[in-house]
Amino acid sequence: MSTAGKLKLELQLVARLNIQEEASPYYPPRARWYSRLLFFGGTIRRRLALDRILLPREIAMVGLVASFLVPGLAVYIRGPRLWGRAALASCGLLLLSFIVWFGHPAGNFALGLLLSIHISGFVYYCSPLLLEASFSSRLLFTLLTMMVLGLLIYLPIRNVILQHWLIPLRVRDNVVIVHRLGSPLDIKRGDWVMYSQNNGETGDAHRGGAVWVQSGFGCGPVLAVGGDRVEFSTNAFRVNGEARPLLPHMPNSGTLTVPEKHWFIWPDFDIYEHGNVNEANVSAIMLQMATVSQKQFIGKPFKRWLWRRQILS
Repeated sequence: MSTAGKLKLELQLVARLNIQEEASPYYPPRARWYSRLLFFGGTIRRRLALDRILLPREIAMVGLVASFLVPGLAVYIRGPRLWGRAALASCGLLLLSFIVWFGHPAGNFALGLLLSIHISGFVYYCSPLLLEASFSSRLLFTLLTMMVLGLLIYLPIRNVILQHWLIPLRVRDNVVIVHRLGSPLDIKRGDWVMYSQNNGETGDAHRGGAVWVQSGFGCGPVLAVGGDRVEFSTNAFRVNGEARPLLPHMPNSGTLTVPEKHWFIWPDFDIYEHGNVNEANVSAIMLQMATVSQKQFIGKPFKRWLWRRQILS
């Protein structure tokens, strides 16, 4: 090849390298990783006929859903951003306070404030819809928002927490947090457990009096497990021969073998006496209730809730 031919070829290569290629209109761009989510969301929107709802320009469907689900986010989206950041920070602090003081009045108060900010923020985001509405219509919209948020978000979350995760129990003047994720098969002697007591009214009449046991929850240490032998005497009770001090209202004589899949937990009740009730009658009823089935197991108290040591007795 001649020198002129080589020079022409090199110039063409340099020009080719400097050309910025543009996307061809004949080849559509590749689908992004979130394309399926957008397609799924669009399908749901069409199925629910949400695409027929005409919203003001100031309200976006994404912002409407996000402000409904996340407390404080509506103020951040609507603006000003300074108040929006303050609302988000306040909601975070209130949520943390609710977790720290779970079961206490302070925790319930924090949850109420969190719900109030959530409702106020969502109504504020929807304010373009209510510009020409009357005061009664705005009030009705606020009440409906409170009901919907409470029934669809806060109440289900509360039920899930209490039924599957955590439950607060008042023991004397203290609130004890119990976790419900444990298994009754892992319980051993000395462990504290929370159990149900659905006994209704029980006891025999004695000299015009009776022993009444109210249904509810019990909490106490496991003194003996299935197969253990419990003996009662005047000054002590023994578990497999190991002596321990008598607890209030324990009998002064007799023996008991704990059945399988049961625990021996001595009840700790507030007893109110009306009339002449024999101590032996009270001891007999409490001894009957001291045999707790594993089916009555609710959960196991935390020794510490965050940095606070829980007082169990």
